[in-house]
Amino acid sequence: MKNLLFSCLLALMAVGLHAQNHKSGKTGRPNPYYSRTDTKKLKVPNSEWKKILPPDLYAVAREKDTEAAFTGKYYKSDTKGTYYCAACGNKLFRSDAKFASSCGWPSFYEPARQGSVSYQDDRSYGMRRTEVLCGRCDSHLGHIFDDGPAPSGKRFCMNSISLDFEPDKAKK
Repeated sequence: MKNLLFSCLLALMAVGLHAQNHKSGKTGRPNPYYSRTDTKKLKVPNSEWKKILPPDLYAVAREKDTEAAFTGKYYKSDTKGTYYCAACGNKLFRSDAKFASSCGWPSFYEPARQGSVSYQDDRSYGMRRTEVLCGRCDSHLGHIFDDGPAPSGKRFCMNSISLDFEPDKAKK
């Protein structure tokens, strides 16, 4: 009986740890696709994302909506750390590449690593722009423009809601 009780307790602890490792949004459902280490390309239908992501994130990430300028939580942030995709956890940008562009959204001059983002032609709203997508899950992040600072001359204009931020650990 003790062994059975001990086994059940271990199983419950494992389930709890597993659930903690999966980010869950306002939907209350755990996101089984969220990982800060897995870089494998995801092919998840929007119907599944809609069940997992909070409605406001789903609207931007999967339906290409845009949050209002000057309202995002990372617009003025200067905290050092790493920005990840809020939908899948893919590493996107380092705060070292963030700059104040005054455009109303967080801006970066380069991604964290090659392949962390991908690009797509965007001709919506009568404009011609380049959309920036998560390189892992194809979620909409924002747009890229050719008016950024050196060294790249690029401005990755991102929606805060599409970003998940982890501050750097304080050095002792």
